[in-house]
Amino acid sequence: MQVGLVGLGKMGGNMGERLREAGHTVVGYDTDPELSDTESLTAMVEQIGSPPRVVWVMVPDTVVDPVIDELSGLLGTGDVIIDGGNSRWVHDAPRARRLASRGIEYLDCGVSGGVWGITQGYALMVGGDEGTVAKAQPIFDSLKPAGEFGFVHAGEHGAGHFAKMVHNGIEYAIMQAYAEGWELLEAAGHVRSV
Repeated sequence: MQVGLVGLGKMGGNMGERLREAGHTVVGYDTDPELSDTESLTAMVEQIGSPPRVVWVMVPDTVVDPVIDELSGLLGTGDVIIDGGNSRWVHDAPRARRLASRGIEYLDCGVSGGVWGITQGYALMVGGDEGTVAKAQPIFDSLKPAGEFGFVHAGEHGAGHFAKMVHNGIEYAIMQAYAEGWELLEAAGHVRSV
């Protein structure tokens, strides 16, 4: 597949490489010209070919809406935008409705895997319509780890980012518990400083 990828930081850049290794054509855009394959979102959309096009957005939550708004003026009926950042799940259904009014389909995708995802694969939690998920399935299959695990269509718009929020809550609680346990062991004199 041909994929536009917006945001080529540590995760976005690695995801682009994993997709390329799987045989997809990726045109990446980043505000850092050193990372970008193209000079603008307009040029990126032109380079990924004719509809239906898929554009994956991996940018900080504070700029997701401006990026999606710009893309909505460049894409058309049947095209798909995937927000793979850590957006708030409550923003997904309104985004999907706004894009649907222009004929553009939308998926929200919680992504876990960090910098190791390039070799190990990413855990993907997707929210949105089943037909839209099917359009992007080759991308999801290339990003997830080999085997049956690593991908879930979690439900309607917002479900992917909601699942990622729950995932983060569990992960951070476990890290906090480890830190508190370590602190208690140090205070009790059972741990030597490293």
